[in-house]
Parts: sequence; structure tokens; C-alpha cells
Amino acid sequence: MSATGTLTATAPVSGAAEASLTPLFVRLKLSLLRNGLKGSSKRRAVWIVNLVFCLVVGLFAALGLAMLHGHTHAGTAVVLLAALLALGWTFMPLFFPTGDETLDPSRLVMLPLRPRPLVRALLASSLVGIGPLFTLCLAVGSVVAVARGAAGAVAAVAAVPLLLLGCVALARAMATANVRLLSSRKGRDLALLSGLLIAVGGQAVNFGSQRLFQQGGLGQLEPAAAVVRWLPPATAVGMVDSAGRGAYAEAAAQLLLTLAALAGLLWFWERSLTKLMVTPDGSTLVAAAPRKARDGSGGVWSFLPAGRTGAVMQRTLRYTVRDPKTKAAWVTALAVGMIIPVFNALQGSGSVYLACFGAGMLGVQMYNQFGQDTSAFWMVAQTISGPRDAYEELRARAIALALVTVPYTALVTAVTAGLLGDWAGLPGGLGVSLAVVGAMLCTGALASAHYPYSIPSDGAFKNVAPGQAGLAWMGIFSGMFASAVICSPVIVLAVWLNFADGMQGLRWILLPAGIAWGSLSAWAGLRLAAPRVARTLPEILTAVSKG
Repeated sequence: MSATGTLTATAPVSGAAEASLTPLFVRLKLSLLRNGLKGSSKRRAVWIVNLVFCLVVGLFAALGLAMLHGHTHAGTAVVLLAALLALGWTFMPLFFPTGDETLDPSRLVMLPLRPRPLVRALLASSLVGIGPLFTLCLAVGSVVAVARGAAGAVAAVAAVPLLLLGCVALARAMATANVRLLSSRKGRDLALLSGLLIAVGGQAVNFGSQRLFQQGGLGQLEPAAAVVRWLPPATAVGMVDSAGRGAYAEAAAQLLLTLAALAGLLWFWERSLTKLMVTPDGSTLVAAAPRKARDGSGGVWSFLPAGRTGAVMQRTLRYTVRDPKTKAAWVTALAVGMIIPVFNALQGSGSVYLACFGAGMLGVQMYNQFGQDTSAFWMVAQTISGPRDAYEELRARAIALALVTVPYTALVTAVTAGLLGDWAGLPGGLGVSLAVVGAMLCTGALASAHYPYSIPSDGAFKNVAPGQAGLAWMGIFSGMFASAVICSPVIVLAVWLNFADGMQGLRWILLPAGIAWGSLSAWAGLRLAAPRVARTLPEILTAVSKG
């Protein structure tokens, strides 16, 4: 039976069968959890540790929230916490789509199930797991913190399940609406963003908490909480706070808003589920894109130079976009390279020269250029017949890297200078950073020629083939040390211009000096590496193909 006729061509399910669907799905979820732990003591131990950790942290968090009872700003804290919980439940399925296979309702499209009872069954089964248990602990602690009097206690009893159901329904509705995206390669690539958001979010929370407790405490968040308490499902906790304060009309309005939002979420979920079960998957349809778009000869690639240089640049940039490990390395470098200088500047302890950190993080991507091709490097090797071909190959790869690194370095330096108010130091910081980029391109080309190693295709965290770790560390550390030595003339000039009396006005010289020195360094490194690549091509091919 085709997916298109799943709901219309199947016989109706009886009311008794619909009623038994919910306990059946709960038992299936428990069976999935139980069977997933069989046969692997390591997996079972990890799950038990996670469960214990969740319980301990959840109970202590609930106790800490309960201790806020009677505090002036307790309502502000728990309402914002409820909003953060809802935000996490909304977007985590998009970043970790493979964390729970039951989030994929497309597995059920061939079964004779109606959407409405299926929604109830999936909602009930979604309440089984470590995440809902942790959310339940935080929900209980939150309502205890603001529950006052009999009205507050009654509201608290209703608020806990409403908050929990609202969070789970958000996750389910978002997962169902985006399930085709999440099950595709591009959708799975969304998980890479989680590292960026976690890194940025962690620094933001750290910076925000420091400023919060240095400048007046939770009282500063009252305006935000006044808005959030009217945004479901945080309205469930706001209802308890309002009832405890005697604002019964406000509590009733928040209760109605919570119920309406939950009903709307369930309706949206049902509609998305119906659409999923009756709409054919677009991957089964013949692509109708124009040939120019399919073969990659148009679009942004048309701006690349013609010949070998443009072809190599396009291949390198496509690896960056499509290869999971290459993409993960780039995302990490881009995130950390921006976070370190920017957040140091926000805390008042930074320097415009910390932008060099971002340049260095991206410069490391030049190392082991041939290993990034894995076993496909043999196709590249067929096109290299001498030092000239090797030079053109390395030069095109370096230009592709510089195409991203140079604008990114300029952006990071400008943002850092703006946050510090040190616009006079912008030319100097950018000049030193560009010198670092050139030095990293130089040493990266040499390391790729002298210390190539294989990157295994299996394992998300295996970046070096067994037995080649020494080569990897040798190439990286020797290259970084050599880069520091190569940049030393520009660094010495920067120190002299910054600390010598009356020389601060000449710091702009660092920009042309850094550009010239970085360009010269990159050119020299490519020229020195090319003969080595042409001479040892069979050895390089053997080294990068071991994975």
C-alpha cells in the first residue's frame, strides 16, 4: 500500500482498539528502552549512570527551587526557568534527531492508525524517559517555590502536568513537522549547530550571570519575566504565582491561555502527522532541477576562476559543506575563534590582538590537506605529474581556505575592536592576524607534504587512523611552533609600536606589513611543499588511504 492511501484505504479502527493504543505504545516504549540495554553491559552502565545523574541533579535542583519559597523574586526565576525548559524541548529534537528513534512517526505510516488516537498514544509514550523525569523534578520545584495558600496549592497541582505536557507536545510537534528534514542528510547536519549554540550559549549564560549578580540580582529580570509569564507553557507556572498572590482573574486567564496553547499544539501536531502520512516523500520524486544547477556549473561556483584552480577550490569548499568531519572541524573553529576574543572583550579583559586566535583556529584547517580526501585522493594523484601540478593543487586549496578565513578574521577583529572601543588598534590587530593566516597556510602546506595521515570514515570522533597519531601530533605541533617563528617579525614590530614612546600613531603600518608578510609566507610554503608532494606522491597516497 502506498503512503498516499494509508489513512483513506485502510479499514476504520474500532473505538476499543483506539482506547488500547495508548497503553500499547507505552509498553512499546518501555520495550525499546529495555531491549536497547540488552547485550551490552557498557551501554547499560552508561544508561544507569545517566539516570542516577539525572535524578540527583533534578532532585537537588527541585530542592534549590523549593528553597526560593517566600523570596521576593522567586516568581521571576521560576517563570524564566519554565521558558528555558520549553525552549530546550522545542529545539533539542532538531539538533539531536537520532537521540530518540520514536521521534520519527514516518515509521508508522503504513499502519492502519488514525492521527488523533496516534497523537494521544505518542504523547503518553513520550512521557517515558530521562528527559521527562528531569523536567518533572524542575516543574515540581518551580511550583513549590511560588505556591502560597490553598489557591496556590490547587493551581500547583494543575500546573505540573500542564508544563510537562506542554514541553513534550512542543518537542513532538516540532519533530513531526520537520521529520522529513531530520531524516535527511541536511537535517542530520543540523546537529553540528548544537556545538555552536552550546558554546555560545554557555559563554552567554556565564557572562550574563556575572553581570546579573554584580549589578542588582534577579530584580533586573522582572521586565522580561512580566512578558514571559504570558507565553505558554511558562503561563502554567505564572498561574501558580498569580493564584498565590490573590490575582485570581490573572491566574484564570493564564490557565485558559495554557490550555488553549496545549490544544493548539496538539491540533498542529495532528495536522502535521496527517500530512506526513498521506504525502509522498520528495526523495522518491524525480528531481526537476535544471542541468546547470545539478552539475554545479552555475550559482555561486560561477564566480570561481576557470581551470584547475577553480575546480580544486570548488571541490575543497564542497568538502567543507558536505563532509561531516570536515564540517564539524570548521564549525568548531568558527565558533571558538569568535567566542574567545568577543567574550573576553565583553568582560573588559580582552585585546584586539586576541583576534589572532580565530585566525589560528581556521589556519589549522590547512594541515593534512590530502588526508581530508581519504581514499579518494588517488583520483587527485592521477592529475599530479610534477611540481607545477602539485603547486597548483596546494595553491588552490590555500586560496579556498583564505576565501573564508580572511573575511572572517577581518570580521572578528572589527567586532572585538568595536566592543573594546579600540578602533585605533584595528589595523594592528588585523595586520598581525593576517600574518598568522599566511604563516599557517605556509606551515599547513609543509605539514601536509611531510606528515600526511589518514582520517577514518567511521566513528564520529575518530580523526586519526590507528598507528598514525604520532604523525598527526608531529605535524600540528611542529607547524604551530614554526608559524610562531615565522610571525615573529610582525609580532616584534607590533610590540614595539604599542609600547615604545610616541610610536602608537604608527600602528597602522602593521596592516600592510601583515598582509605582505603573510602573503610572502604562504607563497614560500607552497613553493617548498610542492616538490616534496610530487616526489613522494605514492607514499602520501598510501598514508592517507590507511583508514
